[in-house]
Amino acid sequence: MNSTPDTAVWDGVVALHAHVEQRLAAALQRGHGLGLSEYRALGHLAVAERSELRMQELAAKIGLNQSSVTRLAGRLVAAGLAVRDDCPDDRRGVYAVLTDAGRERHAAAGATYGATLAEALDDAAADPSLAPTVAALRPSA
Repeated sequence: MNSTPDTAVWDGVVALHAHVEQRLAAALQRGHGLGLSEYRALGHLAVAERSELRMQELAAKIGLNQSSVTRLAGRLVAAGLAVRDDCPDDRRGVYAVLTDAGRERHAAAGATYGATLAEALDDAAADPSLAPTVAALRPSA
């Protein structure tokens, strides 16, 4: 593989991303029974107007395709964390709407997410292969 400064930077970002995402996913699943995409979906719904987003909007915000976000929404609905609602203006449109239980679960998981993120970045900053990327992306303390 031909290494350039850009590919070296990108490789560092990808390695850091993988390190952090694995830690976050494990902590959220273990502590709150949530996958990382589920946590992020709940977060976007929590700050959306009326706590609802069209499925296409939700997919774009969390980086999933239509099929994947439909399955994710199905898991949230089955767990009582969201409901589906038809769009009154477009019969083809479907909204995901946050429930009170979803808001509570997201809030409870937020402390775990924040603490795990800080720990993962601290650990990465101590790893010589990840430290330059962390230093470039993380605000100085």
